[in-house]
Order: sequence, then C-alpha cells, then structure tokens
Amino acid sequence: MIVFTEKLKIQSHISSQKLNKVTFGFVPTMGALHEGHLSLVSKALTENDICVVSIFVNPTQFDNAEDLKKYPRTLDKDIELLKTVSHNIIVYAPAVEDIYEGNTKAEHFSFDGLEHEMEGKFRDGHFDGVGTIVKRLFEIVKPNNAYFGEKDFQQLAIIKKLVEKYNIPVNVKGCAIYREPSGLAYSSRNERLKPNYKIAAPFIFKTLTTAKEQFGTKSAKQVTEWVTKQFAKNNLLELEYFIIADEVTLKPVKRKSKSKNYRAFVAVYADDIRLIDNIALN
Repeated sequence: MIVFTEKLKIQSHISSQKLNKVTFGFVPTMGALHEGHLSLVSKALTENDICVVSIFVNPTQFDNAEDLKKYPRTLDKDIELLKTVSHNIIVYAPAVEDIYEGNTKAEHFSFDGLEHEMEGKFRDGHFDGVGTIVKRLFEIVKPNNAYFGEKDFQQLAIIKKLVEKYNIPVNVKGCAIYREPSGLAYSSRNERLKPNYKIAAPFIFKTLTTAKEQFGTKSAKQVTEWVTKQFAKNNLLELEYFIIADEVTLKPVKRKSKSKNYRAFVAVYADDIRLIDNIALN
C-alpha cells in the first residue's frame, strides 16, 4: 500500500500506471473509516485494477465550526483497516494546503436546484463545499470510476450532476447503504454516540421501513404525519426533517405517480450528533 500526501506525487504515480492501461476506482472519504467505507473499497477493487482512497476532512463543507473541530481524524487506524481489505490500494491523505493552496474557500455551483432541497435547506453552503472538493479530487486522481454510498443520496445525485455539467470523464456509481446489524446506517458519527443514544438510533431505520410499507396504501402527507408523530413520542431522538421526494428532482412529492420513483429522507439529532438516512419507496 502506498500513501501519498502531495497531489503532484500521486498524479505522477497514477499517470505512469495508466500508461500500462491500469484502471483506477476512487473512494473519496473524510476518514474515520468503517465497514460502509470498506464495502465501497471492495466494490472498487472488483471493478478496477487499483482503488484510490482519499482521506481528507474537507473544511469547506462544514457549516458548523464545532462539528469540523470534533470530526474524528484517525489516519493511522484508517490505513491499517484498509490493509485488511487489500494492499492494492493507494491512499491520498493531503493537508488542507495541498488541496486549497492557501485559498480555503468553496466555489459556487448550480446543480439545477438539487442543492436547495433537504440538506441544502439545513446546511448553508454545504453542497458548494462538496462540489469544490469532489471536483478537485477528480481532477487530481482522474479515476475511471468513483464510488459513493447511497446513505448520502442527495450528495450522490449532486455529484452525478457535477460530472454531467462539467464534462468530467468519470463514471459515478452509487452503492447500497451498508448497515449495522441493528439496521443503523454505518456512519463515522456513530462512534460519537453515547451508549443510550446508540441503543435508540436503530429506531430511525425501523421507522423508515414502516413508512415504506405505509406508502403503498397511504399518501405522502399521511406517511409524513405518522413519522412525525412517532418521533414526537421518542425521548432521545429529535426529528429535524422527514421528506418523501422524487428520486430525480429531489422535490417533495405532492401527489404520487406510478411513473416516478420515490425515496424517503430523514435527518435526526441523537443528542448533538446528526444522523441521516433514506430508503427507496418503490
């Protein structure tokens, strides 16, 4: 396994490998790796010769300075974890200066309105930060394929839009949500959950699963009202939003159509830890 901290060195290495027709899969992460990340890496290794994993806590996508400060940074542990999957992995772990070159600011993007829905309403500037870092990483790594988990479904849609609008030659692939045995979606934030909140958190997926069942016979409004009432009864989990949206436009559904696919999205606070999840409804 090779670890690079400078973009010029990893670019040189990848360019030389591509002369031999080597294909590269790419998994961008912010570190604090878990089984969900490893599932993406494994997928990338089955479809490409080499997997590049970036480990970089991107400051421009945090709207909360305290959240950025608290975000776990466990590079040595992450590298050892990746070694359990394969040694055919390249790690890119840059400093902020290597990425932003003294100008740590997000570019402004238009994602045809996708950025204004759900997370965009609650996290100011978040998707400008996401677009900035992913575009730069794509330019540095130049992968054949890039892999993202569907837990961040809105982010996945936005990255696909980014690639489309900027004609970036990379195939973006969404991968199924990887869950703990309890049903809780794997997240780096799960490690920060206090014991009683960790026990309570699987309620999120349980509620999503029941909402999916109800969506077969009830309206989006009825399902949303039911979910809201369920969380109101929960003493530990605070619902920030629950939205049933069109998978393509991400706009909330007003009236169901058999020709469209829908997904339920949720954001929940477990004490001061913010958790998101979603489920396909069709």
